[in-house]
Amino acid sequence: MAKKKKKSKPLIQVDIVSDIVCPWCWLGSRYFFQAAKQSKHQINVTWRPYMLDPAVPEGGIPYQDYMKSKFGDGPSNKFKAMREHLEAAAPDAGITFRFGEIPMRPNTLNAHRLMRWATGQGLGNQAAEALFKSFFDDLEDVGNFDILSRIAGDVGLDPELVSELLPKDDDKNTVREEILFFRNLGVSGVPCFIYQGQFAVQGAQEPAAHIKAIEEAAKIQPETQQT
Repeated sequence: MAKKKKKSKPLIQVDIVSDIVCPWCWLGSRYFFQAAKQSKHQINVTWRPYMLDPAVPEGGIPYQDYMKSKFGDGPSNKFKAMREHLEAAAPDAGITFRFGEIPMRPNTLNAHRLMRWATGQGLGNQAAEALFKSFFDDLEDVGNFDILSRIAGDVGLDPELVSELLPKDDDKNTVREEILFFRNLGVSGVPCFIYQGQFAVQGAQEPAAHIKAIEEAAKIQPETQQT
């Protein structure tokens, strides 16, 4: 008697919409990957671009000046409360935020171009982690071409090729169009974790929220999944 074939588990697609300079995105991605590691399901991750402030000039702005212009520097400073929460949560997630020492607030378009190239080579997760750490912990300007090229080499891309491409316009419009696509979908804040193209987990929610989302996503039949 022929054995019944085991029903293959669906591949769960998760699109992570994020910006490199968003601390909640680094924290939230760590929570997500903690959940994914615990899951028995196959999960494919695609990083998607988002720019919290496209108006930042290409050369960037001194970080402290930028934050004061956004949040002010008085005792009711909104960012101070967020920073304290993030710094308290960071150690358990295995990350470090050094907000008081960050030198520049970069325009992140070029970092997203690098992310796009890395994703195309199956290195999106590595590139995202390297960029977050570079900005928040190593205090580097992730808008700088030399730094982006070095990070490219660190994660397994060709640093010379990336160094040649960055000063050109390759994929600039593609990244901008993708950002606009997600804005038009209703994404107004990041991180945003889109499961199977069907539903989303918003913000830096702890692993339990993603464990639940993964189980819900696994119930979506393959024929209804977006390609």
